Amino acid sequence: MADPIAVNPQHYRLVFENDRVRVLEYSDGPGDSTGTHSHPDSVMVTLSSFARRLQSGGREVDVELREGQARWLDAQEHSGTNTGTTPTHCLFIELKEPRQDLQSAPTGRLGPAAS
Repeated sequence: MADPIAVNPQHYRLVFENDRVRVLEYSDGPGDSTGTHSHPDSVMVTLSSFARRLQSGGREVDVELREGQARWLDAQEHSGTNTGTTPTHCLFIELKEPRQDLQSAPTGRLGPAAS
């Protein structure tokens, strides 16, 4: 796994960490991009409204989120570009504990889930 802080130190900052979770703050400006990095299962909380394009394994998805939303993010590897006219600012609450239920394996979804 490529750690977001190691790959993109200009965009990611460690806010909190213990043996169960790690909280990262992410910020960028219009046109900024990230290198390919990984996230475990996470909750993403948007602190600003933004638009971005995520890329992974030849797939692309455009994401637009409003300020104040909380979304589930399946474990994934991706890179991204701010395609909007506003900065991106959000928190990632990364879970350190592996999934216990094999029936709910990662979906392969790119980007955040609607619910």
